[in-house]
Amino acid sequence: MKIFLAQQNYHIGNFAENTKKIIEAIEAAKKQGGDIIIFSELCVCGYPPRDFLEFDDFINKCYAAIDEIKQHADTIAVIVGAPDKNIIPKGKDLFNGAFFLYDKRIKKVAHKTCLPTYDVFDENRYFEPAYEWDVIEFKGKKIALTICEDIWNLGDNPLYRICPMDELMKQHPDIMINISASPFDYTHDEDRKAVVKATVEKYKLPMFYCNSTGSQTEIVFDGSSLVYDKAGNLCGRLPAFKEALEAFVLKDDGTIAGPIVEVAGRVADKEWNLLQLEENLNTDKIYAAIVMSIKDYFFKMGFTKAIIGSSGGIDSAVTIALACEALGEVNVKAVLMPSQYSTGHSVDDAEKLSLTLGNPYEIIPIKNIYDAFLKELEPLFKGLSFSVAEENIQSRSRGNLLMAIANKFGYILLNTSNKSELATGYGTLYGDMAGGLGVLGDCYKLQVYALAKYINRNSEIIPENIISKAPSAELRPEQKDSDSLPEYDILDKILYQYIERRLGPKEIKAQGFDAALVDRILRMVNLNEYKRNQFCPVIRISPKAFGVGRRVPIVGKYLS
Repeated sequence: MKIFLAQQNYHIGNFAENTKKIIEAIEAAKKQGGDIIIFSELCVCGYPPRDFLEFDDFINKCYAAIDEIKQHADTIAVIVGAPDKNIIPKGKDLFNGAFFLYDKRIKKVAHKTCLPTYDVFDENRYFEPAYEWDVIEFKGKKIALTICEDIWNLGDNPLYRICPMDELMKQHPDIMINISASPFDYTHDEDRKAVVKATVEKYKLPMFYCNSTGSQTEIVFDGSSLVYDKAGNLCGRLPAFKEALEAFVLKDDGTIAGPIVEVAGRVADKEWNLLQLEENLNTDKIYAAIVMSIKDYFFKMGFTKAIIGSSGGIDSAVTIALACEALGEVNVKAVLMPSQYSTGHSVDDAEKLSLTLGNPYEIIPIKNIYDAFLKELEPLFKGLSFSVAEENIQSRSRGNLLMAIANKFGYILLNTSNKSELATGYGTLYGDMAGGLGVLGDCYKLQVYALAKYINRNSEIIPENIISKAPSAELRPEQKDSDSLPEYDILDKILYQYIERRLGPKEIKAQGFDAALVDRILRMVNLNEYKRNQFCPVIRISPKAFGVGRRVPIVGKYLS
């Protein structure tokens, strides 16, 4: 049996383009003699559709797309994901469905049982879990068709009460097929493989696992679809962060024709959980994820050009380099906005970066703007010493300039704040926290340095002085980040324990970190939730990013 995996990048709610893409892949597979072609979870409408699912018109368009797609399911079986109405007069209105199309009709719809409601997922808000499980008979084979989380319920402590594959095994299937929308993070590749492989080893059946790729605002899907034979050998893996259409021949004995990519004896770690932040971990994949996310965000929003405040620091330098890779250097405008506190080398470094990359840049000094603010505020501020209020006027002046240019010329402002800054509140609302997309908002400062070195892996793109100099916001004379924050090699590791690993203060202190420092850092994190709540979407590359996947009360008293 010749089975195709169609790993594609969808646009939420763009039914015409999604349907066209699906049909083109079907026709290509038919020309190559395919028996089955598999697409990813909710591919018809795009994942995650969120509250669009509450509109009847949206659901009707899903069914209209299925009607169009099924006309091409004549000589080939097609598996696509879409919402399915619940006709039973109880429970929620919809199921998360996998439609099995053949002979130009809907032969069967499998419903998702395990509905994740954690981190970025909130499927239980919209969908009813499956209440029946049936194999699908096709060309003499029995197919166990499941959806994403349905195979993430193995082990001694399953998250859900029902394991769909256990139910399906009562009907003696021959093949497992799982359609998925499994997001990327820098730890997820290993445990995803481990889960798929564990499912194969438990049931002794081959597995065809099709994952989506592309970015949907803050959530990144890497693809990396998998094929395992019944012995647990990895026989196929589609590329990461790319669309792909690949065929695999399943033999009657449960083996897959062709070479083995990874032998069954290689043990993947399904409980892979970094105990410490490893700043160089999967930097190449983080780079690819961010570049794809910028590209998708602009394309799907209908924009082509970005604007970025260029300070001569490492965060803005890495952001500019990533944006140039994603959008092309001519589409990335850098704006240098020195104040009287900016050092000459910062302007020189920023200019050198743009000259090397070839992106356009402008220099707009803010001294006169800043002085005008101080003059108007003088009656109110008279007799008061220089403080963070005056510092932040500089940042907000820059934010206003950037947004004015963005509005005038149709740019999207890319924000350059990193996760260390966002965690501790080291940023100015409506100033350097302004933007339409947070490029580095899920990268700790140590990871930003790793990205800079990766960008320079073949030649010096980011000037070495930007990488080696002490980081500074340059809002007052001789200012350094270390004046307000602990050194990043300590700060980031404490933040990682609290944010990613969700450890409390006692557990973090037990690792040998200074007790007073831990208390100080955790208090900064909690007190600045109000700032993060007003921040733009952040490209998610970690297991726990700020934004939709981390829901902390703004007025919470815990640890504060």
